This record gives sequence, structure tokens and C-alpha cells, in this order.
Amino acid sequence: MHDFLKATGETLLMVGASSLFSVLVGLPLGVLLVLTRPEGLLPKPPFYRVIDVIINVLRSLPFIILMIVVFPLSRLLIGRATGTVATIVPLAVAAIPFVARIMEQSLLEVDGGVLDAGLACGARVGQLVFTVLIPEALPALVNGVTITVINIVGNSALAGAIGGGGLGDLAVRYGLYRRDPVKLLVAVVITIILVQLVQFGGRALENSLRRDAPQASL
Repeated sequence: MHDFLKATGETLLMVGASSLFSVLVGLPLGVLLVLTRPEGLLPKPPFYRVIDVIINVLRSLPFIILMIVVFPLSRLLIGRATGTVATIVPLAVAAIPFVARIMEQSLLEVDGGVLDAGLACGARVGQLVFTVLIPEALPALVNGVTITVINIVGNSALAGAIGGGGLGDLAVRYGLYRRDPVKLLVAVVITIILVQLVQFGGRALENSLRRDAPQASL
């Protein structure tokens, strides 16, 4: 039981920290993509193309390859390349482009007429971002974060197979090396429960925001 509690705690640490970092970086990137696209409020096509290409390249890398590539960064920041804390770095790096793209698509769902009306009233772009763009897109943004966290849970299990700790490491040790199907099943069930809890919580918050969304004000 102690092993499962420890592994679950490690997974929660990896998922929680990497989700936080990925949203803190990915949301501003998504806003930049929306603002600087050719049809955006601050069109800068060359800048947009560079960021767009970088995000596409990072998203195209399988997580296990990206994790190996990021090992030097983990060693630089954490002092080691493996372990629960060190794994937060590749998990966040892998999630940031995913979050940025989801945030971009969510923000693009906001009615352009609302933004145009804000500009006509003399609002600055920064005001529009924080008083119209993000509040209007908040339910979709929450849905995007929910998808991201679920994706990170899956990646954390994969990271466990190559020294990341957590439930993935436990599943490999008991399921592959010790041939213990019962403990493997327990690790799988705990992972499924975590995913379902994230899905339930995210959906409940999204539905609440859609029902109670206030009118955007400038």
C-alpha cells in the first residue's frame, strides 16, 4: 500500500507542477498567436510564422524522444535527469506547445464583432485581452486545460517507464519485471480514477462557467 501511495503522490506532483507551468507559458503564447496572426489585432506575420513553426515542431516530437532531448535541461535546472522532480521539466516542455495551440483555438472562437466594438470604444489591446478575449473564451480555455492535464497524466505514466517515478514506474516494476498482474491492475485502476476525476472536475467547472458567464465589460 505504501508503494501505491508514494507512486500516486509522485504522479500528482509531476502532473500538477507541469500542468501549472505549461498553462503559465502556453496561455500567453496562445494569446500572442491570436494577436499577431495576419488577421489579428496586432498583426506581425513574420513573428507569428516563427512561433507557429516552433510549436508545430515541438508538437510533432513523440514524448519519449522529447524527454531524452530535454535531459540536459533537466540536469541543468534540477541537477539530475531522472526522478520525479526532474521529469516535471520534459512534461512541461511537451505540454507547452499543446497548451498554446489549444489556447489559440479557444480564443479564436470569440466573436470578432465583440473585439471590434471594443476597439471602436477606444479600448486598448491589453484591455481587450483581459476584459473581453479571455473572459469570453474561459469555458473553452477550461476545457483545453482539462484535456492538457489528462494528456500529461498519460505522459507521466510513460515517463515512469524510463526513470520518472510515479504510477508508470510502479506499473513497469510490478507488471513487467515482477510479473505481478494484481499490482499492475491496481496501478492501472488508480491512473484511470485520476483521469476520470480530472475529466469530471473540468467538465463541471466548464459547465458552471457557461451557465454563469458574466457579460464582458470594457
